[in-house]
Amino acid sequence: MPQRAATIVGGGIGGLAAAIALHRRGWHVEVLERAPQFTEIGAGISLWPNALRALEALGLADAVLELGAVEATGGVRNRRGRWMSRTDNAELTRRFGHPLVVLHRADLLRVLADALPADSLRPGSEVSAVRHDGGDSDGDDGRPVVVHAGGESRPDLVVGADGLRSAVRGALWPDAAGPRYAGYTGWRMITEPLAEPPSQGAVTWGRGERFGYTVLSGGRMYCFATASLPAGAAADPAASTGSSEYDEVLRRFGTWPDPVPALLAAVPGDAVLRHDLYDLPPLSSFVHGRVALLGDAAHAMTPNLGQGACQALEDAVTLAHCLDGTTDMTAALRSYDRLRRPRTRAITRRSARLGALGQLAWPPAALLRDTAARLMPARVTLRSMTPVLGWTAPGDQVPATGNESH
Repeated sequence: MPQRAATIVGGGIGGLAAAIALHRRGWHVEVLERAPQFTEIGAGISLWPNALRALEALGLADAVLELGAVEATGGVRNRRGRWMSRTDNAELTRRFGHPLVVLHRADLLRVLADALPADSLRPGSEVSAVRHDGGDSDGDDGRPVVVHAGGESRPDLVVGADGLRSAVRGALWPDAAGPRYAGYTGWRMITEPLAEPPSQGAVTWGRGERFGYTVLSGGRMYCFATASLPAGAAADPAASTGSSEYDEVLRRFGTWPDPVPALLAAVPGDAVLRHDLYDLPPLSSFVHGRVALLGDAAHAMTPNLGQGACQALEDAVTLAHCLDGTTDMTAALRSYDRLRRPRTRAITRRSARLGALGQLAWPPAALLRDTAARLMPARVTLRSMTPVLGWTAPGDQVPATGNESH
């Protein structure tokens, strides 16, 4: 079979993972990234067992585990700091084969970028058009064409991995509904190294507000917060950062239960990122001709389950598996769509429901929520995550859901 070529639009986690998966199957790949370099700033990322299983399929799980941190336990607290539920990472590992690992997004991106030939990475390559040329009456849309800052590419396959406001999706899915605001904004920040960092993470539920923290390597903590506000309340609705955002977080959360005040005191005042939070209404297909969408471009979801990047990694591994060893690209992409669209739709909905629950502001509703969370046995909560965390890479023979009899 002659070497096939793929152009990946977007150099984030999903795009780089797709490039690696295809490259290791003999494809010639190029990754077009509009930013001047392949990196991310200022935030942590949670990689659940399903994501680590995808990274195993890419041969990168060990490298990522070396850079990440594994906290002993995590869970949910109420506004007074009382624990309502806890998750034991050892039990998570027993059931699903891997722990929950947290690391800096930039570290993960570096591992992914380093796994590709340097000449396949093309920063500063903003895409201005995507189309198909040379279609025929038999339904073949023809060869995809990508017009970008470096010229024009005519690969066998285009992968749209360019995020929430995807240029690829906009070009070929012009009638698809745009992103929808979740009803709350989010802040992300990383502390300086702490002398005695907490060994466990938590999300504290308030009324219309939440504050979470989790362990990073080097004695740092990754913190995140949400508040129910109108879209665009930030200085820049897409993203804003700086001391004004730090002041806002401090005003809202500075008196919350320990260790929140100490964590905020360790955050640099100019290092708070703020983004209004969106998800994407379901698409009728992730595939158009020889173009496939993955990650946020296909199914952007709120961060409540910590599954955005995890699902992008699953997408990348599944796409490459479907294309492996076949000349029938139409059938392969149809298989990818069939495998990925129902799963990601279900997880997007689940994340949205959890976010709505966490943001409840009416006192009686918030009290009922907190009571129900406190009465739910931890094993039931963990078992309910099996449909999400029990994913196995295509071709895996051994289930990774652990023993569910306990």
